[in-house]
Amino acid sequence: MVDRLRDSYDVVVIGGGAAGLSGALTLSRALRRVVVLDSGRPRNAPAAGVHGLLGREGTEPAELLARGRAEVRRYGGEVVPGEVETVRRDENGQGAATSFVVRLTDGSQTRARRLLVATGLADELPDIPGLSQRWGRDVLHCPYCHGWEARHRTIGVLATGPMSVHQALLLRQWSEHVRFFSRGRPVTNEQAEQLAARGIATIDGEVVALQIVDDTLLGVRLGDGSVVELDFVAVSPRMVARAGFLTELGLHPVPRPMGESLAADATGRTDVPGVWVAGNVSDPMAQVGMAAAAGSAAAAQLNADLVTEETERAVRTLRVIRSSASAAQR
Repeated sequence: MVDRLRDSYDVVVIGGGAAGLSGALTLSRALRRVVVLDSGRPRNAPAAGVHGLLGREGTEPAELLARGRAEVRRYGGEVVPGEVETVRRDENGQGAATSFVVRLTDGSQTRARRLLVATGLADELPDIPGLSQRWGRDVLHCPYCHGWEARHRTIGVLATGPMSVHQALLLRQWSEHVRFFSRGRPVTNEQAEQLAARGIATIDGEVVALQIVDDTLLGVRLGDGSVVELDFVAVSPRMVARAGFLTELGLHPVPRPMGESLAADATGRTDVPGVWVAGNVSDPMAQVGMAAAAGSAAAAQLNADLVTEETERAVRTLRVIRSSASAAQR
């Protein structure tokens, strides 16, 4: 089922993942005119299942999103495939306090009184042959997402930044066979002591490629030609918000220790009036359940903002009516 993009909505939700669909579901049940613009590029697409989500443990990501789209549509929301190219202020907002024009890459456009941005992020991986191809399968980054599947297996952690030692120490919870590949990056004396105390071997030297045979990960190949056998590889990617289309609004990602994300308050409200964010685009560490909760919470706050605007407009109208009636009686 494909919905047709209409001329205007109360809320345009940009991003069709857990955060965006949860926000759209909340808004649709609040009787708002809502559309979800879905680029069809979910971050967790390579994963075999969603983990840590109560009641849906192990569900395939595509199935979870299909269920979410059906639920949004059940309450009158719309889901339209497409990627947003630009967002700008609507100079012809017909008196609305806030209004936006959302333009898609195919040239179509629509208007919105409010925006909920839930486009997630892009994982930028080290340029090591084989790494991106195995991403989400036996190359992992989140112990809480994939630790159970890697339990008691041999895991190699590739150093990429300041959180890599912490990642290795975390994964030690799931496996007693963890190897830390420093890749020429120095560790402090304290970190070296922590790794040694937990029985995590540190391996120096350049990692030049993953060793893969018949679509099976065998380990990593070092610069000297040797191969270290592994069942899983863990890496901390640089996580960058998918938010370039917001540039014209003056909304830019801010630097974080592990990448860039959009800044917002606890409700998802950004510094740009009328724009809310939810999920990985503002919280890179949010799992599916956390992203879904953030989408729902932001939608509730967004709806309350619309109610406030509508009430203020109604009060102004009432005052005009009363003033006219009073003048007519004089």
